[in-house]
Amino acid sequence: MIAGNTQIHALIAGCRANDRASQKELYNTLKDYAVKICYRYQNNLEQVEEIMNEGFIKLFKNIHQFEESRHADVLASLKGWFKRILVNTCIDHYRKNASYINGQMLSEDAENIADKQETGIDVLSYKEIIEAIRQLSPAYRTVFNLFVIEGLTHEEIAQHLNISVGSSKSNLSKARENLRKILTKKTDHKAYVEPIR
Repeated sequence: MIAGNTQIHALIAGCRANDRASQKELYNTLKDYAVKICYRYQNNLEQVEEIMNEGFIKLFKNIHQFEESRHADVLASLKGWFKRILVNTCIDHYRKNASYINGQMLSEDAENIADKQETGIDVLSYKEIIEAIRQLSPAYRTVFNLFVIEGLTHEEIAQHLNISVGSSKSNLSKARENLRKILTKKTDHKAYVEPIR
């Protein structure tokens, strides 16, 4: 595991020289991080691995573009740079497969779904919330992640996914509604299974 900037600088230099040992060490260092990013967009573990590996190929191919000398914490900066590569790879994968997903793009009619207050959310763990997000359909999950987690605007999401702004808003609204139902079911189940002491 990489301990400091000196080691990460050496590793990056090795990757730029196509040194397989350096690439393997960087892969092992960033693999868990990459899986977590891809896991938010895809619920098929085989496809998570495929997207992650494609992201690593892009990382190694473009590592000469990363300017580590501009950052105090090189590993954190490299992770941020790699995250953009992974998210874009997830978007590309979604776009490539969107034509095979049936009935996921909603009309703009569903845009005005009323918001309701969540209850019992505090009893859920981070892992349970991420698992609930993964239960959303690919279209809803992708828009939800891009808007809520990555902080993209509906205009940016529409451009990335080749959909209308209205579809982005609609998918987010429906994702929130479906997520609310999933989480409510979980909290109701927890309240029933785990009585208050």
